[in-house]
Amino acid sequence: MSTMKLAVMGAAGRMGQAIIRAIDERENTILAAAVERDGSPALGKDSGTLAGTGENGITISDDLESALASAEAVIDFTSPKSSVRLAELCAEHDCIQIIGTTGCTAKEDDAIAKAAHNATIVKSGNMSLGINLLSVLVEKAAASLSAGDFDIEVLEMHHKHKVDAPSGTALLLGEAAARGREIPLAENSVRSRDGITGAREDGTIGFATLRGGSVIGEHSVIFAGAGERIELSHAAQDRSLFATGALHAALWARGKPHGLYSMRDVLGL
Repeated sequence: MSTMKLAVMGAAGRMGQAIIRAIDERENTILAAAVERDGSPALGKDSGTLAGTGENGITISDDLESALASAEAVIDFTSPKSSVRLAELCAEHDCIQIIGTTGCTAKEDDAIAKAAHNATIVKSGNMSLGINLLSVLVEKAAASLSAGDFDIEVLEMHHKHKVDAPSGTALLLGEAAARGREIPLAENSVRSRDGITGAREDGTIGFATLRGGSVIGEHSVIFAGAGERIELSHAAQDRSLFATGALHAALWARGKPHGLYSMRDVLGL
C-alpha cells in the first residue's frame, strides 16, 4: 500500500500534536499539511518541532484549501463549527475526513451527514478500540437486562479543560445502551439532578459528569439492579491511542464509497 498523505487540523493542540507524532511513527503515513485557526500563535511554526518529533519542514498554516489539495485525508479533532465547514470542503474536494470532534448539535450532525453524500467521512465520539468494543458490550448488556430490573447510569471524567459535557464518548455509550433497549436516547436521557427530583424513572439512562486535573478520559456504564451492580469500564491512559485509532480509520477509509461511517464500521464491530 502506498504512503497516505494526511493533513492535521488543530495541529498545535494536544490532540493535533499527538496525531503528528503518530504519523511520524508509522511507515505508511506522511504529514502533508498542518492547519490551525486564523490568528493562532502557532502559525508559521514548524509542526514537527512543536510536536516534539524534530523539524519536518511542514509549517503550520491557516490555508485549508491548500491543505486539502495536498492530502488524501484530513484528521480533525477541532470544534463542531470547524468540522462542519471542513466536511463541506471535503465534499467539494472529494477528500476523506476523519472526525474526532465532540459536542456537535443535531443540526451540525445533519450537516456532516449531508456532506458525506459527496465525501468519505468517519466520525466517532472516540477513536479507541477499547471504547468501541465497550460500546458493543454495553449494547448487549442493555438488551439482556430489562429496564424494570436494571437502571443504567453513564459516569465519565475528563481533564478540567474539556469544554463539552457529557463527553462524546459518554454519549456514544449512552446511544449503545439505548439501542440495546430499543429506545431513543434523546427522549430517555437524564443529564442533571438537583433538588427534589422524585424517584428515578424506569427505563431512563442517566449521565454523570466529572471534570478535574489532567484526566485523559475515564468512562463507566453502570447497570444497577436490586442487590447487585454490573460495571463496564474503560480508562484512557495516553492520548496516543486516539491518534492511532484516527490513523487506522484514515487508512481503512481509502477507496471506500462516499458515506458517513463510524469506528464500529472501521473495526468491524
